[in-house]
Amino acid sequence: MDGEIRIAVVVLAAGSGTRFGHTTNKVWLPLSGRRIISRSLANAVKSFPKSRNILVINPDDAALAKDVLGREARHIKVEIVAGGASRHESEHNALMHLAPAIEAGKVNVVMIHDGARPLATSILFHDIAMAAHHHGGALPAIVVDPLEIDIHETRQIVRVQTPQAFRAKELLEAYTKADRDGFVGTDTAACMEEYFPNVQTIAVTGEVTNVKITYPQDLVIAEHVLEKRGYKE
Repeated sequence: MDGEIRIAVVVLAAGSGTRFGHTTNKVWLPLSGRRIISRSLANAVKSFPKSRNILVINPDDAALAKDVLGREARHIKVEIVAGGASRHESEHNALMHLAPAIEAGKVNVVMIHDGARPLATSILFHDIAMAAHHHGGALPAIVVDPLEIDIHETRQIVRVQTPQAFRAKELLEAYTKADRDGFVGTDTAACMEEYFPNVQTIAVTGEVTNVKITYPQDLVIAEHVLEKRGYKE
């Protein structure tokens, strides 16, 4: 394992507002005075002063992204990448953008986060990144409900969140092979499991407040969480 972490942070923002019931991609909607995506980006990069920061967007949102980033994220150096028709394709595009740096060893960990999760704290991003660096991969998980199978065995149902992080070279190779094979994973971990099942992926305790903004009521929850935090992170 390389002793120094050289991380790229990828934030996905190329989706649509279909399920939210809005014509605008939900990540560009306001949340307590700032856009959802601005909060996601700020928390994602806070612990990594030297990170490569990639924002994956729908090309139709390019002008909006430039405007929002210029007003709300001027202190963050962000590279814009055009997303694809699916989450997997957007992740692939980000990794192809980073490929030269990964192959040169300038990036050794890639962390991918859903831009619609603006409440993940900088502590969670740090813990996920370090666990991936040391073990190979990491993701946050919340135990939903213990399911009793019999008196000798208990299985746990977990809800997986983002950010998810993996060592960069294996992740790049997994997405390159997936593109060759036409494989489409539901998330980053699914693609890694398909092509590198032996890579150790650590489950880090997730955050109950790390909600995904999917429906209008989720914005109300997020507002409440931010109020409790004093609008920090």
